[in-house]
Amino acid sequence: MAIDKSNQTSSYSSMDMVTRLAARRPVGPPPKRGLPWGKYFHYFFCSLSYIFLLSPMIVVIGASLHGGEYYTAIKFPPDEPSLQWYWKIPKGQLEALGLSFGLAGLTALGACIIGIPAALGIVRGKIPGKTLISAVFRAPLQIPAIVTGIAFLQLYYLFGDATGLYFQGTFLGLYIGHLFVATPYVVGTVTAILQRFDTRLEEASFSLGASKLSTFRRVTLPVIMPGVYAGALYAFMVSFGDVPISIFLTAPGFVTYPIELFYGMENDFDPSILASASLVIFFCLLVLLGMQKLVGLDTLLRSGSR
Repeated sequence: MAIDKSNQTSSYSSMDMVTRLAARRPVGPPPKRGLPWGKYFHYFFCSLSYIFLLSPMIVVIGASLHGGEYYTAIKFPPDEPSLQWYWKIPKGQLEALGLSFGLAGLTALGACIIGIPAALGIVRGKIPGKTLISAVFRAPLQIPAIVTGIAFLQLYYLFGDATGLYFQGTFLGLYIGHLFVATPYVVGTVTAILQRFDTRLEEASFSLGASKLSTFRRVTLPVIMPGVYAGALYAFMVSFGDVPISIFLTAPGFVTYPIELFYGMENDFDPSILASASLVIFFCLLVLLGMQKLVGLDTLLRSGSR
């Protein structure tokens, strides 16, 4: 009877390996695992963070549902839940809300129109002083907003005295001020994308006969769109919630929504303010959900943080 020596040798080598591994294994009871305190602390810290961030909105929404007679302070939790204050929102608040939405949308659009070419020039341009130009575009983020508002107010007065055209208290003057502080967000997010852009994609497009315009529209723009979305979202939020600049450039009968709420809280508290603020909160949540469905919030955060 023939014996396969190769199989016998391989079985011996396998047994030797198992014996060596067993000899290296520590003898004794397995080590005891401690309680996952780190995991519990993580959940506890996250819960506190969510409570800290969401509690003001919960209080505002809950207080807006308080029914009954007129009250002069925020009442939470509501005694008689009702939607009566939502039907009593003054016309002035709705007009201010519409003005803020329109202004913020146009500001985001203008910031993209200016910011995308500026970012392309900063990253790919061969002009001298690109570092200085980049610093100039970041300057509005370093200047306090109240200083920016005062500066624009004085500029409009000087321009009006020289030409007879006064922009303070007009939509154009307010739009220029918001565009000034919103454009750096688009420049920063698009620049972050362009610095990681693989130029071989454009070279491949050129080699296939595409023009510069077609390459930008079909190759470059789709790649940098997460940065454009992020910058536009930041620009919209900054313009919609701005107070220090708007308070100097608005006029009676022409005020944005944050200024309208500021005046309402300062003069006489009206529960309808809480109702309109709750509508804004719901709208912002819908915008965030829409951005999540469109590009994903993780994409916006990555493009905005680099």
